[in-house]
Amino acid sequence: MNRVYTLTDACAHFGPPNRAVRALSDISLQIHAGERVALVGANGCGKSTLLRLLHGLTPPTSGQVRSEPGLRQAMLFQKPHLMRLSVQANIALGLWLRGTPWVQARVQALTALDRVGLLALARRNARQLSGGQQQRVAMARAWSLKPQVLLLDEPTASLDPHAKREVESLIEEFASGSEAMTLVFASHNLGQVKRLASRVIYLEQGRVLADLPVQDFFGGPLLQQQYPAAHLFVKGELV
Repeated sequence: MNRVYTLTDACAHFGPPNRAVRALSDISLQIHAGERVALVGANGCGKSTLLRLLHGLTPPTSGQVRSEPGLRQAMLFQKPHLMRLSVQANIALGLWLRGTPWVQARVQALTALDRVGLLALARRNARQLSGGQQQRVAMARAWSLKPQVLLLDEPTASLDPHAKREVESLIEEFASGSEAMTLVFASHNLGQVKRLASRVIYLEQGRVLADLPVQDFFGGPLLQQQYPAAHLFVKGELV
């Protein structure tokens, strides 16, 4: 299986050297094509920073973060970043910035909107949509770029249950359909992690304390015996 990311002793510190906050410390792991990797842990444990490290938005303070040459990736945030333009134009703009001619980009944007069930809203102002619809627009924008890896930072955290199911269903389709994207996502929703992930990485204070197949993380004695902090987190006893 091809490796898409390799991290070796990767650290991320913020602030002046004498008062630096350690967001990530000595992260060494590999992520392979086709995996569905969930990042879990309490607020401030480093999930978002790790995603930003993978996407190149945050450079490592030390250590190495290597990705497969030519890797195509897209990242979705908890609150989508949409411009005060039509839904269609928001998607077309991303394609145009990647080098697609504008007329072709507008056509491809409609295809992407049809993919997520929002074709009828193509001419609406993107910022006037509901939270769930905005997240689906962001999903369409990501899908239109044909990424090999989709990075998601709490993509359903602020959505109502119906919108959450719609977005989660799209994530599942993107990972298992003809696109077969690799997923790396942060989530506080352990039910969602069970449904979507094949592998779970548990972080605490910027360190990886457990890295297990999803069935072992939720369903066996291995977690309790070897990873007591992660076990307490799953039981809801570690905040």
